[in-house]
Amino acid sequence: MPSVRIVSRVNPSEDPDKVREAILQVFPDAVVETDGGYARGEAQSLGNFGLMIRRQKILDTARAILFKGVSGDRTRFLLNKQVAFVGKISFCDRGHVLGPIEVTVTDPEIEALIDRTAPTTVDGMEVRN
Repeated sequence: MPSVRIVSRVNPSEDPDKVREAILQVFPDAVVETDGGYARGEAQSLGNFGLMIRRQKILDTARAILFKGVSGDRTRFLLNKQVAFVGKISFCDRGHVLGPIEVTVTDPEIEALIDRTAPTTVDGMEVRN
């Protein structure tokens, strides 16, 4: 079972409850706490994230980003929290104005987890191995 750790800075201009909601839009099973200027959470599943990238038809992009972030038994990626708040996925970099949602996924078989979450596509259709 994967471990999903989520962290986002809560800027003084932001409502902590909205940052928490942005995280829960993507990871509804997460337990999220806000304190000390941060929202931190843990989830046990990438199921909803996988559904979202399928609905948005961004499997190839997600797959590339997830594999790019692999180091050992984990992968890291950044999500735009404003876009997450409205129930969408948008990957971003650290330079985003309000700061990203940082996601670290740990699993002993991280590549197999990525294959299940964001499978290979051919002509926009999932290819099951």
